[in-house]
Amino acid sequence: MKRIRVPAVVAGTVAAGTVVLVALTAFTLVARQHRAAPERPRQPAAGPRLASRLNTSQLAGQRVIYSYRGLTPPAALLQLIRQGEAAGVIFFAGNIASPAQLAAVARELQQANLSPANPVRAPLLLMTDQEGGEVRRLPGPPVLSEKQIGQSARPATQARLAGTGAAANLRSAGLNVNLAPVLDVYRSAGDFLDQYGRSYSTDPRQVAQLGADFITAQQAGGVAATAKHFPGLGAAARPQDTDLRPVTLGVPRSALRGGDELPYQAAIAARVKLVMLSWAVYPALDPARPAGLSPAIVQGELRHRLGFRGVTITDALGAGALASFGGIGHRGQLAALAGLDLLLCSDHRVAEGEQALAGLAAGYRSGQLSHASGRAAVTRILALRASLPG
Repeated sequence: MKRIRVPAVVAGTVAAGTVVLVALTAFTLVARQHRAAPERPRQPAAGPRLASRLNTSQLAGQRVIYSYRGLTPPAALLQLIRQGEAAGVIFFAGNIASPAQLAAVARELQQANLSPANPVRAPLLLMTDQEGGEVRRLPGPPVLSEKQIGQSARPATQARLAGTGAAANLRSAGLNVNLAPVLDVYRSAGDFLDQYGRSYSTDPRQVAQLGADFITAQQAGGVAATAKHFPGLGAAARPQDTDLRPVTLGVPRSALRGGDELPYQAAIAARVKLVMLSWAVYPALDPARPAGLSPAIVQGELRHRLGFRGVTITDALGAGALASFGGIGHRGQLAALAGLDLLLCSDHRVAEGEQALAGLAAGYRSGQLSHASGRAAVTRILALRASLPG
């Protein structure tokens, strides 16, 4: 997710040192005070066998991340979870009154996940965008933006502190996935990413190092990291926002592979658990489709060339960049055909997630989508879920 409408927290300039250490200490204490419910006993990771036992709606729903409006999960969402037709939920500022309130919601959702009608016992994926700087859904760490980290006196230390702080903060609220870090390599001052301080550097090697430091620290704290937005939005000019409109980035293949994709190689070496695909079009790799709908990019670049074996996730399925690709159900089918595992339905309506579920289920029934590839995607998702606290 890269949408920035009204930031939940606007961080001012913070000295890169004592303030961050104090904030991290404070949120470690908060995490202890608002510790999530004790973890449930986990079944052995029987992913392929379990995926083969799911009915069609469950095989589809286990790939959908839902969202909703307000502070209380709607009954329709709880029912989908109880039926085994949900992979998880994304939270925005409008869903959050405090870490304690969100932790209570997380417990309610995880309790619904224990329904006897749900064959999946692994924890739900409960996620948000907690990048740092302006993009924070929860108050607190990471306070510094990626740009501030990159420009600090000790960038590597600050990146590790940011990852540790993000993990403690999200765990205190019952969450287990962060849609961060941004690994895009920005090009010029004030461009699409730099205007919000969402890139560590114009140097891909520094982005690679700091992104890997953040990922390692955050995942050590029990929160899965998401590297985004592959193969890179760093060349996007200020108005090139895929949430709003189609974007084409005419970056040569050599520049993409030698620069923009370099941080992802480091992230994969650091065992990042998720990668989010961009909705921009990259003519050097695929002249027709956005990255997240392109088998050449998802399978060719990310899976085969870079060797990523974790979970792939779309950016917002309702993005303006996809206006010419039909409704949510059809977009979800195209993303699945390209090789995306999780569909991110983030427009604050459970109905959007239901449309994505219906599209996948229809694809399975018609034969347009392979049951075998669907089971493989769900197996990767279940392995991720089994690795995380609930």
